[in-house]
Amino acid sequence: MYKPTISETGELPVKISDKLDQLWGIAQDAIRENKYLRAEKALLTILRVDEKNSTAYNRLGILYAKQRAYRDAIECFEIAQSLEPSASSLHNVGLIYYETANYPKAALAFEQALEMENDLAARHIAYAKVQEKLGHKTKMIKSLERAVELEPIPTTLNILAGAYEAAGQVELATSLREKAAKVLVPDGSESPKSAKPVGRPKQPKQPRKLVM
Repeated sequence: MYKPTISETGELPVKISDKLDQLWGIAQDAIRENKYLRAEKALLTILRVDEKNSTAYNRLGILYAKQRAYRDAIECFEIAQSLEPSASSLHNVGLIYYETANYPKAALAFEQALEMENDLAARHIAYAKVQEKLGHKTKMIKSLERAVELEPIPTTLNILAGAYEAAGQVELATSLREKAAKVLVPDGSESPKSAKPVGRPKQPKQPRKLVM
């Protein structure tokens, strides 16, 4: 549900509040249905009334990123971050910089996100992918090791195993792949925490998806 950020929410007329709720619902549905113009209009209307709503700016940034309007996306994420600092906004900025091959800025954004919230494996995997692009193998492996500590599922284990192989640490890689295989439940499918098959994973083009 939409939450107004106007400081004097008690003075916000009920009709306007209801309208904002309605616009928020329209925006969410339109984003899910890839109706970008409709979603953009709804979000911009919300921001005309509640210009300091960081959530609306974050959604607008995601919307622009989906359309590869990266400059506009970064601007929205940075505004959201200035209004209400969050690891999610910084992470999203990092993903955009990664997509546009600006790896130093991507690394900085991910580092700032990790300073605020470092208990999610996805953030460490994203940071590791940037370090790989920068040629910092030690930092990449260290970040992936942290991701495995937080989320020791087959997919994460195999990503780290691939990094070990690339670094020439074959024994460690083999050990991890064996550990990943043991995580499988008896019927041959993965445990509930994981959804992808064991094996040598393809490297993703992007570290992770944008954070809603």
